[in-house]
Amino acid sequence: MLDFKTAGESHGKGLMAIIDGLPSGIEIDLEVINDKLARRQGAYGRGGRMKIERDRVEIFSGVRNKKTMGSPVGLLIHNRDWENWKEVMSPEAISSSELEEIIIKKDQRIRKIKKEVTRPRPGHADLAGALKYNLKDIRNILERASARETAVRTAVGAFMDNFLKYFDIQIISHLLSLGRIRAEIPEGIDFYSLKARVLSSPLACFDQDTEKKMMEYIDLIKEEGDSLGGVIELRSNSLPVGLGSHTTWEKRLDGMLSQALMSIPAIKGVEIGSAFENAGKRGSEVHDEIYYSPERAYYRLSNRAGGLEGGMSNGQPLIIRLAMKPIPTLYKPLKSVDIKNKKVFAASVERSDVTAVPAAGVVAETMVSFVLSRALLEKFGGDSMEEIMNNYNNYLEMINDD
Repeated sequence: MLDFKTAGESHGKGLMAIIDGLPSGIEIDLEVINDKLARRQGAYGRGGRMKIERDRVEIFSGVRNKKTMGSPVGLLIHNRDWENWKEVMSPEAISSSELEEIIIKKDQRIRKIKKEVTRPRPGHADLAGALKYNLKDIRNILERASARETAVRTAVGAFMDNFLKYFDIQIISHLLSLGRIRAEIPEGIDFYSLKARVLSSPLACFDQDTEKKMMEYIDLIKEEGDSLGGVIELRSNSLPVGLGSHTTWEKRLDGMLSQALMSIPAIKGVEIGSAFENAGKRGSEVHDEIYYSPERAYYRLSNRAGGLEGGMSNGQPLIIRLAMKPIPTLYKPLKSVDIKNKKVFAASVERSDVTAVPAAGVVAETMVSFVLSRALLEKFGGDSMEEIMNNYNNYLEMINDD
């Protein structure tokens, strides 16, 4: 089965991933990966870390002459900020006298970095992680729990975009709402028109008028030291019928997609199709009627199900919405308790974004790419692209003959 693992810390040497279960013969365009990494970093509202890092992936193994070999693929992203954190994040033993703080010079400024963090931030993994792993230094938790890890996840999913191109599958995310400001999306918008607009937008928003209001709102919230969440919508072009299965719970495609998307930091809700709106309607207003013609075979005039029925893709585009909470690191900090002396304090401030909703959308695209790639490999399995494409074309011929 196709799978991947990531490793690395926010201020460590870098991030890495190993992808296992790939067939041979996938042609890899490195710029597909780097372009998606740039999109993850570039949206309006990002913080200072994005000015430091310029993420580019290095393929360490598993690709030769631009094609996969069938062996595990290793990916690396180096952290440029590592130079400033060598002493703090050193894997070597550090004496207790060195643990208090270090001083680094950066941009003509002197900055103190505490090596030991004892003050958990509300809304983060800090306190629960420190208690779970019996740690007195919260940095051991926040370095891995950081959303910086999603950079290499983005590289993994973008790597799989090179596989999805053989099936002409594309995915795009766009900002549906930011705080209480909601964008207007024309009903029946063409996927390719949506994608073109989103790729030229500083907020990945189709609605240009609303986008201006959102950017002004981000500036206001930044001045107030606060943060914003929002709703992301993911769309694909049409998928092949029959990815996933109804036969067992773990094979249901909607379940696999939801789990992958909920694993993204700060994502707190997943909706497939018009799920929450549909919950208040009658069945006759919800389900997508089925039609048939020799030219189009089976088709529908609506897509309220979001492209999934009974745990399987039904041949329509995928539509998924995600709710992202506001980033919990605030420049107007909330109260917390020091785990060392139990005194109340205003939570420490790490470098942060005002909002990362558009960036989370890019990460979500890549997680969907990975899940769909795994579903395609399970359905049309083989050890080489030639074998997989033969299986895929035979399947299309079979269902079209019906």
